[in-house]
Parts: sequence; C-alpha cells; structure tokens
Amino acid sequence: MAVEPDSAGVRFPPPFVYLGALLLGLAAERFVTLRSFGIDWRLLVATGALLFVAGAAMMLAAAGLFRRLGTNVPPSQPTTLIATTGPYRWTRNPMYLGMTLIYAGLAIGFDGPIAFALLPLVLIAIQTQVIAHEERYLEAKFGDDYRRYKAEVRRWL
Repeated sequence: MAVEPDSAGVRFPPPFVYLGALLLGLAAERFVTLRSFGIDWRLLVATGALLFVAGAAMMLAAAGLFRRLGTNVPPSQPTTLIATTGPYRWTRNPMYLGMTLIYAGLAIGFDGPIAFALLPLVLIAIQTQVIAHEERYLEAKFGDDYRRYKAEVRRWL
C-alpha cells in the first residue's frame, strides 16, 4: 500500500489485520481441543449475524460520510477534514468499531472461541499501530480543532 507523505503513515490496510487474525483463529480451531463455545448453534448464528450487520452498517455509514465530505477513507492517504457528524458524534473510530463488531460476529457465528480470544490482540495492534498514528497525524494537522473533538468524543464508545 503506497503511503502518501501527508497521511497518518499507516502502511497496511487495517481490515487485513482483522481478517488475518480471524482466519488464523478459525484455522487454529482445527488443531486444538477447544473448538466450541458450547452454546446452541442457532443462538451463535443469530448473535453473530446481529453483530455482523451492526458492524457493517456502522462501517458503511462512516465510510459513506467520508466520501460525501470529500475526504479519504484509507489511513495511508491525506485527511482533508475532521468528520464530527453521523457516527463520529459518538466514537472517533466508527470504522474500526464496525470492523471489531464484524470480527466478533463472524467469530461467534462460526463458533470460533479461539478466533474470538484473538480479538483483544487485534485491538491492541489497531490501537498502537493505526489509531495512535492517526491521532498524532490529526493533532499535528488540525491542532486545536482536533484536540477539542478528541476531548468531546470517546475513542471507541
């Protein structure tokens, strides 16, 4: 992924972090004893589907807002403004929150406790390798405007 000089400097697409860990966790289930949550599959599928749909809706709403406002979605490209409407009123990272809900939904829906257990590691990687870079970049680029927004809106929820 080409990284623009005026960007957060994130060198890999964050969705690949989520996808890679999910696939690793689901694959690991074939080689270990813990293969199930031990819950009725219908409840797992329903819960997983609900989380997946909520995450996809949040992610699509946030990405759609970025496009309507004329700013870039990938963190490897320049940000032209701070989005503060739509889902950005409640969370500074609705796309990552959406990806997290999608991940959790798939891990639960596919009855993947190992994949689900890897989610905290994914969140640590996203926090330290993506969000931290983005926040430094936005603070340097937008100064007090971003600091005010940061003080008013939580990082996750």
